[in-house]
Amino acid sequence: MGHRCRALLLLLASAGAFAQETTSSTPDKPSPSAQDLPPIPQLLLDVERNEKVTDAAARDYTYHVRLQQLELDNNGDLKKSTTTDSESITIDGVRVERIVARDGKPLTPEETHKESDRIDKEVAKAKARREKLESQGKETNTNGDSFVTASRVLELGSFTNARRVDLNGRPTIVADYNGDPNAKTHSEFEKVFRDLVGTVWIDEHEHVLVRAAGHFLQNFKIGGGLVVDIKEGSSFEVHYGRINDEVWLPIEATGQGKIRFLLFTSFNGRVHRLTSDYRKFHSTSTIIDSNRLIGPDGQPIPDPAPPQPPPSATPPHPHP
Repeated sequence: MGHRCRALLLLLASAGAFAQETTSSTPDKPSPSAQDLPPIPQLLLDVERNEKVTDAAARDYTYHVRLQQLELDNNGDLKKSTTTDSESITIDGVRVERIVARDGKPLTPEETHKESDRIDKEVAKAKARREKLESQGKETNTNGDSFVTASRVLELGSFTNARRVDLNGRPTIVADYNGDPNAKTHSEFEKVFRDLVGTVWIDEHEHVLVRAAGHFLQNFKIGGGLVVDIKEGSSFEVHYGRINDEVWLPIEATGQGKIRFLLFTSFNGRVHRLTSDYRKFHSTSTIIDSNRLIGPDGQPIPDPAPPQPPPSATPPHPHP
């Protein structure tokens, strides 16, 4: 449960917004039978256990990430639109997103060098966090952050209205979540679950989280607003898909809201995060060189053919 729940804040940190817009996935279809549903507490514990297996398998995959941000002014009119293309890869067990293009233009050699330096620092910080927490006997996710366990989520809120639906041809268990505003938290991040209202979709066969949506009923802050400050009504939706019949990876996320992040980013608008071009590789500590751009169809744009040298002049044949 830890890594995917943490992914909700990763969307916030990378884009500066959460989302409310619905995605293009096939709508849920009610299942003909809602009997014999497994108890939600046990189901969440299964999800948490399977999450660790999924994370290990996901380390061998890289994929493209396109992030589009639409920033609005105070009147709700479009103020700025930006698009970032990145490659999501695993380095020394740390999941990172290496930017390869902004607004459709590949990074310059200087920008590429700065991006590599940023990735190196990000990996080093994540490894340091991981080593510190693991020395204290705590488990961490792929970004070196501690887990919020399923048992703690159950203490921070409640799941109700469990039902079975058909999602993309697979039987799926759906439950609504309501955070308990009076619950005591053990960390700043646990406040996310205390102040959140939403819905989770869990694949019934594999017991993994495949979809989540939620919103904040009141202003949400971390560090008194110095780290994260999310305004009331901010919301999100994230989807995962089964890749190569072996691992569940992120497919799409949408967000909408008003946020301030670390006093450096102040954002008011919408964000759309789309992943594609999934490739399997052996995880190493070397950044994969790739400036692949993704077209509107979600597929890589072929590299332009190298220029051909002009045909060499052929001397005229002498007359017999």
